[in-house]
Amino acid sequence: MYTETVKTVRHWTDRLFSFTTTRNPGLRFINGQFVMIGLPINGRPLLRAYSLCSANHEDQLEFFSIKVPNGPLTQHLQKLQPGDEIIVGGKPTGTLVQDSLKPGKYLLMLSTGTGLAPFVSVIKDPDAYERYEKIILVHGCRFINELSYGEKVVENLMQDEFFGELAQEKLLYYPTVTREPFKHNGRITALLEQGKLEADLSLPALNTEDYRVMLCGSPEMLSELQTMLEARGFDEGSHSQPGQYVIEKAFVEK
Repeated sequence: MYTETVKTVRHWTDRLFSFTTTRNPGLRFINGQFVMIGLPINGRPLLRAYSLCSANHEDQLEFFSIKVPNGPLTQHLQKLQPGDEIIVGGKPTGTLVQDSLKPGKYLLMLSTGTGLAPFVSVIKDPDAYERYEKIILVHGCRFINELSYGEKVVENLMQDEFFGELAQEKLLYYPTVTREPFKHNGRITALLEQGKLEADLSLPALNTEDYRVMLCGSPEMLSELQTMLEARGFDEGSHSQPGQYVIEKAFVEK
């Protein structure tokens, strides 16, 4: 376990916030992985799995969190201020890594809510851009303001001195909401079933030859998309056996 110091905190909505911390040089991770983070509560560390939004080449850590009013950890995390200390586990893990996927043309990352977090790390990974012709980041939320963190991340990346040109050429960002009018409306499952998502991005229909898929979001979303992918012939990948899609089972909104 490492003790890190909070550097910045930003509240995006009344339900969502992000924060950055210092990073111990001893912490090594692969883009897309998660760590246990937490706080000492009543004298004991209370820890939860959180995806790293930062890339492994960055010198700080970043996390994106929901606020659960009576959540055992988030009721405390949402009160963090710069200078506060937080516990960060030293053993990153997770399935959303490049080597768990077979080679393909398009990397399709499907996320809902704070399931966006690991993909913030992946879109800053030079290796991902070398492997794929296009990287497609899909983020589904209920309301437009819940997209604000992701929109800012993508905007910053497009203007980044190192990544900007590459991201402008290869990164496609597709935000969609379900409860108010927006340029893209609908649940991710429905958009894929209708072929609308691919059509909107001028891409071929979802198929096992071209696409490699990463999933992170609510349990309901994961279950639906996993069923849909497997019905279309996609095989789940793992560290030992690369496949055509991977799913982050550790993601929980707590």
